[in-house]
Amino acid sequence: MQRVNKLLSLVVLVLMGTELTQVLPANPEESWQVYSSAQDSEGRCVCTVVAPQQTMCSRDARTKQLRQLLEKVQNMTQSIQVLDQRTQRDLQYVVKMEDQLRGLETKFRQVEENHKQNIAKQYKAIKAKMAELRPLIPVLEEYKADARLVQQFKEEVQNLTSSLSLLQQEMGAYDYDDLHSRVVSLEERLRACMQKLACGKLTGISDSITIKTSGSRFGSWMTDPLAPEGDTRVWYMDGYHNNRFVREYKSMADFMTSDNFTSHRLPHPWSGTGQVVYNGSIYFNKFQSNMIIKFDFKTSTISKSQRLDNAGYSNTYHYAWGGHSDIDLMVDEGGLWAVYATNQNAGNIVISKLHPLTLHIIQTWTTNHPRRSAGESFMICGTLYVTNGYSGGTKVYYAYHTNSSTYEYIDIVLQNKYSHISMLDYNPRDRALYGWNNGHQILYNVTLFHVIRSEQL
Repeated sequence: MQRVNKLLSLVVLVLMGTELTQVLPANPEESWQVYSSAQDSEGRCVCTVVAPQQTMCSRDARTKQLRQLLEKVQNMTQSIQVLDQRTQRDLQYVVKMEDQLRGLETKFRQVEENHKQNIAKQYKAIKAKMAELRPLIPVLEEYKADARLVQQFKEEVQNLTSSLSLLQQEMGAYDYDDLHSRVVSLEERLRACMQKLACGKLTGISDSITIKTSGSRFGSWMTDPLAPEGDTRVWYMDGYHNNRFVREYKSMADFMTSDNFTSHRLPHPWSGTGQVVYNGSIYFNKFQSNMIIKFDFKTSTISKSQRLDNAGYSNTYHYAWGGHSDIDLMVDEGGLWAVYATNQNAGNIVISKLHPLTLHIIQTWTTNHPRRSAGESFMICGTLYVTNGYSGGTKVYYAYHTNSSTYEYIDIVLQNKYSHISMLDYNPRDRALYGWNNGHQILYNVTLFHVIRSEQL
């Protein structure tokens, strides 16, 4: 790599920003040229590029290898950009929370110094609140350090891209294996970092955003979290039984502004509102059975079906709102899940991780929460979150962590704007909750708290 450092600079890309520095080569026919740059609607860098003549690239197989490396680094750049946006957004929340905590600590000290002038009850209340919140301060400091780790990733990719760009001018003097190793190593670390940052503990849910008003009181709608880039189709299922037609909208914009859709006829009617679209297929509970069916939209055929042994059905162990909601299928960062109840677990919630291809149960957890007392539930990062009801004042109040087989009671407000929630599912790609509230299709943004440590990467 010492020879690389001696090469003249061709193009230095500022990957995570909007600026682009250009140094034109002596011979335009032998090198890449960047003529302009801008940002698209999502904030990504878009460049206008003139490529070298195809005959020039085809003369040396190493050029192809280098271009493959550049493409891989560019893909990593987009991933880091998404990662950076998420981190910066959450960091603003953390900084605001830190200021509030420190302000409360100052107020507590003032009250403590003048407690004789204050009512004893107020003093005790503030003291108890401060004791509860004080342990969060070092955690917030740790989160800010994690944000600096993301900045280090940005700088590493920027340096690597500069090295690769330099090599396009003089193809004969580089160590391809060394460069490839650097790209692979950085890619693996980035993947590990993104996986850790993608997951966390639910700490907040935004007010609901009404996307559309349509259909009956009950139903479900969703997007595919594993859809390829650019695929923003929306899937819509009205009702909770005696229906087998799924609407496909080309995009979220089409769903919001028009009634143009393609209709897919399922081989069986579904039960409840716990359907999920995952990697091009829809998974649903067959009406009046504990059969789970995987239906491939591309081939319009059933690719797999499997009974969920001992699972209650036909309003045996439904959510509090009824509606044949005995079996709820859902997806999070870890894959496909089924949430239901059995006689063997006294009607309490059972969680099973399913293999998406075979529908076989990979692992099962039994909880102590009665299924019929739950308003709705959803999975985030291997944790099942349960609401206390479906109408009126609603909150998320129970969480079961499958990674530790433990549970806790929490208190997170869930706005119930239209007073009847019959569907609530998390989409890990959007980091949002999709809901059906009394004939309104709604979205909630969620806040996940996560701490990563550099030694874990």
